[in-house]
Amino acid sequence: MPNHAEVYKNQAISYDDMINRQPNLAEHIKEIRSYQGLHVLDLGAGSGRLSSFIAPEASSLVCTDISESMLKRLDEKLMHNSSNHNWSTVVADHRKLPINDSSIDLAVSGWSISYLTNTDNLDWENNLEFIMSELKRVLKSSGTIIILETLGTGTETPDPPEFLKPYFSLLENKYGFSHRSIRADYQFASTAEAKKNMEFFFGSDISKKIEEHQWSTVPECAGIWWKHLGG
Repeated sequence: MPNHAEVYKNQAISYDDMINRQPNLAEHIKEIRSYQGLHVLDLGAGSGRLSSFIAPEASSLVCTDISESMLKRLDEKLMHNSSNHNWSTVVADHRKLPINDSSIDLAVSGWSISYLTNTDNLDWENNLEFIMSELKRVLKSSGTIIILETLGTGTETPDPPEFLKPYFSLLENKYGFSHRSIRADYQFASTAEAKKNMEFFFGSDISKKIEEHQWSTVPECAGIWWKHLGG
């Protein structure tokens, strides 16, 4: 499996091009809570998968990530596409956010918290506790948390990796999150393009699967977890 930290550091543009092949997820977020006029935190914003559609409607947007390269890519995109510079980018760890108490209406996080909370990480439970505490601290009493994570790349139905199942279970059973699944398939012009654009991040297994099925559309199942702090 490729080293994702190295990808985020050195291949931000290639990564951004890959995730841009997925559908716009704005309506899935809005079904849970509209972000229009809100103060929003994008935790682990990366190259702007969620920030790109949130920024034009939010009152303010704070984008945090551990990768400076990814945030640089996000800044470039938002500068090009937005006439209102209502966002800021901050290199930060999820467990220690440089954000004021009770200042955020909506916290979103896409495909990011899992890096600290999968069972390959010996401190995964403590990490999740720290992250939840930080989110609760920065959110207003009426705030909302929305988390998106993978339920399987290259699968037609939800089939989450074993190392993520305990994390998902705690979200639902300890922290009180609601949950549903969606499809977030990658759309490419051809099988060859799909292999080229996905192997660098997902490795040779997905490349073999794409070749076997002759996929130009690579299935991706995702989960959405959400919690309204106010009840």
